[in-house]
Amino acid sequence: MYNILNEFLPNVMPITQEFITATEQTIHMSFWTAVIGCGIGTVLGVILVVARKGGILENPSIYQFFDKFINIFRSIPFIILLTLFSGFTRFIVGTTIGPTAAIVPLVIGTIPFFGRQIENALLEVDPGVIEAAQSMGISNLGIIFRVYLVEGLAGIIRVMALTLISIIGFTAMAGAIGGGGLGNLAIARGHARFQDDVIWVSTAIILVLVFVSQFVCNVIIKKITHD
Repeated sequence: MYNILNEFLPNVMPITQEFITATEQTIHMSFWTAVIGCGIGTVLGVILVVARKGGILENPSIYQFFDKFINIFRSIPFIILLTLFSGFTRFIVGTTIGPTAAIVPLVIGTIPFFGRQIENALLEVDPGVIEAAQSMGISNLGIIFRVYLVEGLAGIIRVMALTLISIIGFTAMAGAIGGGGLGNLAIARGHARFQDDVIWVSTAIILVLVFVSQFVCNVIIKKITHD
């Protein structure tokens, strides 16, 4: 078996440890980007929903500000964000190289994307449920946590699955400027040295991470909807 792998993956087998390290780096970047970016993005999405016209805390000025913020940052290609915020990244973590440094632009790129998706998910909550909660005297904060976030939970999980897949793709692009991970390995080893097997294996591992993320989210969604 080992001889067969050596024959078909001549450039991969000698650097298996590098693949393990790169995979760990990709998971590290994806996890912390999802935690921080989705956390802040959720807050942003909630603000958009409650501040919009007809919202429980209607405030056109706040809504327009955050709406334009999202539109602007979602229009900037991620590869440009990586360089645009290099100074800010260096200020936060002290360097612009490596997986930890890549988390900063990854989070910045994730927040507006996830915030918009959360807004769309929460807008699907039945307005009648909101009105019923208001008639029962539930506070605005209670409506946010006990109605919007609970009733919209399945939609939120779907949005998280979509976002996590995008984040994994973003980590590959972060490798283009030394962010580490499988993207960096594919570019520095595979592309730069014309080692196609390294590129294919890196891509395959990224696809596995995507499929696993999607599977886990689907299981959670089924459990929530069945309950």
